[in-house]
Amino acid sequence: MARGKLRIYLGAAPGVGKTYAMLSEGHRRRERGTDLVIGFVEHHGRPRTEVMLHGLEEVPRREVAYRGTTFTEMDLDAVLRRRPAVVLVDELAHTNVPGSRHTKRWQDIEEILQAGIDVVATVNIQHLESLGDVVESITGVRQQETVPDEVVRRADQIELVDMSPQALRRRMAHGNIYAPDKVDAALSNYFRPGNLTALRELALLWTADRVDEYLQQYRAEHSVSRIWNARERIVVGLTGGPEGRTLIRRAARMAAKGSGGEILAVYIARSDGLTSASPKELAAQRTLVEDLGGTFHHVIGEDIPQSLLEFARGVNATQIVLGSSRRKTWQYVFGPGVGATVARDSGPDLDVHIVTHEAVARGRGLPVARGARLGRSRIAAGWVSGVLGPLLLTLGLTDMATGPGLANDVLLFLFLTVVAALLGGLLPALASAAVGSLLLNYFFTPP
Repeated sequence: MARGKLRIYLGAAPGVGKTYAMLSEGHRRRERGTDLVIGFVEHHGRPRTEVMLHGLEEVPRREVAYRGTTFTEMDLDAVLRRRPAVVLVDELAHTNVPGSRHTKRWQDIEEILQAGIDVVATVNIQHLESLGDVVESITGVRQQETVPDEVVRRADQIELVDMSPQALRRRMAHGNIYAPDKVDAALSNYFRPGNLTALRELALLWTADRVDEYLQQYRAEHSVSRIWNARERIVVGLTGGPEGRTLIRRAARMAAKGSGGEILAVYIARSDGLTSASPKELAAQRTLVEDLGGTFHHVIGEDIPQSLLEFARGVNATQIVLGSSRRKTWQYVFGPGVGATVARDSGPDLDVHIVTHEAVARGRGLPVARGARLGRSRIAAGWVSGVLGPLLLTLGLTDMATGPGLANDVLLFLFLTVVAALLGGLLPALASAAVGSLLLNYFFTPP
């Protein structure tokens, strides 16, 4: 049996008309001949919403006794027995009366969907679980009934029911939401313009993120590689060098110029690990980009320019921010560099910004990274073994009456080079190889 489809009307604030919109959708489907029933609708005594119930079949509610009081809940078993094509269920975050089969109404809806019945439901933005603390800090009211974000995100369709704060307050003043004796208190507390504006922004941003997920899914399913400039999304290419923080701050200023801009910092490392940067510096840059509202990504790729462009196109980025090269002038004989290659291959739909910084043309090396990985004591030990080791080995071999032979001499000097590399890294190993080859050639190789 195929799972039913879920459509959710997401309200930006109480009273914007999500239940009215759900009932209007019910009437449209009923007029098209769809077998539709009302599972549960709470009209809160609002006359215009109550009128919309007329003409729609409603499954009788189930009465539940709790602590001497009788409550009504959606009769889940009756809905399943009726087996309509579509059922309307209000207030997704509602907590059922103890003694019900499920604790939350969204769990009732999940069982209906599993039975192959489509559901049209409603929920307000302040009831999303991830926004509980944010909503409380804005309104001063802690929402006791919440629904997991993933339940809403899994919906096949989400439609935002929005209204400007001024229009919602007028609706409140006209008595279309609360009884007249509650209007003044509501307007001066929860329904203040600032609260409504903040809730509206939360709803718009949350819905925009969900739309972005739909867009990314569509692009992946249809293999769309061309950039769609639906939203400013800025990729910052990090090398682990000292310029990284400058690039992140510059990208943040660029993103702030447009509403809804997003920052994605990416560090691309080769699989062989030879170009790895300082973990400490990368951790600091990751903290900075997250503090500025962005995200950090670590990508493995052999061709850094190509990997960067593939990442940017994969996330539908509109801009790439890179730092000016740290290479010295003579080093350009080895190639144009990452920045020039990315700018050349980016195409007409992806802008590349090259940002200057204090480390320009001061060399590509990252000595801080090597020191951070190995430590001064290990580097010193590497130099000692790389320089003094071959000298001591030469003295030992020349004092022997009968040497081990040239082949074994070569292996001994090579062993010292490996030890120097393990202790101190590349430079001590190179020094050991140079000193060892000179001594081996002078003392042990026949003319």
